[in-house]
Formats: sequence, structure tokens, C-alpha cells
Amino acid sequence: MAFNFPAFSYIIALIVDAFLIFFSLFHVIAFDELKTDHKNPIDQCNSLNPLVLPEYILHIFFNVLFMAAGEWISLLINIPLIAYHINRYRTRPVMSGAGLYDPTSIMNMDQLNKCQCEGWVKLAFYLLSFFYYLYGMIYSLISS
Repeated sequence: MAFNFPAFSYIIALIVDAFLIFFSLFHVIAFDELKTDHKNPIDQCNSLNPLVLPEYILHIFFNVLFMAAGEWISLLINIPLIAYHINRYRTRPVMSGAGLYDPTSIMNMDQLNKCQCEGWVKLAFYLLSFFYYLYGMIYSLISS
């Protein structure tokens, strides 16, 4: 059993994926609070927008590690979400700062449902990815 670069990339992916699970869970809770009128949309968007770029950067970071390690299946699994993140950020509403969520339009029920559904899908993806990365780490440690 030897420690190699693919195992290192999977360990980093596991740690980062835990943070991404937290981010997506925070998004789901935040949109549920907006839906039930427990929180102000301006305050909620001010707490959500600073998390958007770190989420995208962390996700791209460990995929660059997968690419450097030659873990092509793991990279291929993540490419659709990376493409979605790039497209979502490219077509974001015009705002003064970085982020995706505009306080004036977030209370639109269609927009709110879309954002909440996006949070649930990301949470499911990151949870499934967590177990896949755990399997990949163990497999790369055993096979080398």
C-alpha cells in the first residue's frame, strides 16, 4: 500500500467535497427560510453571494488535481457541473458585486423554486461524489 498522487487528489477531493456539501446545505436552508418569510431577501442574498465563487473555485481546484493525476472518470463525472457553474455565472444578473442572487428578483416564486431545486440537486451530487471519492481513494491506495 503506497501513497501516490491519485490518492492525494482523492483525499483533497474528500475534504473539499465536505465543504461543498456544507455550502449546498446552507443554500437549501437559506432558500427555505426565504420561502417561509423567516428572513429578509437582502440579508439572505448578502450571506449567499460570498459563497458562490469559493464554491466554484474549490470545485474546479480538485478537478484540476484529478486531471493532473490522470483520473479521467472522476473528471468526466464533474465536467457537466463545472459547465453548469460557468454558464450560470456567465448569465448571472447584473449586480455590483460577485454572486448569483439578486435580492430584487429572488422572491419571484419561479426563481426561488429554481434556486431551491438547484441546491437540492447539488447536495445530492456532492453527497454521491463524496462516496465515489472515498471509493476512489481506497482503490488507488490498494491498487498501487
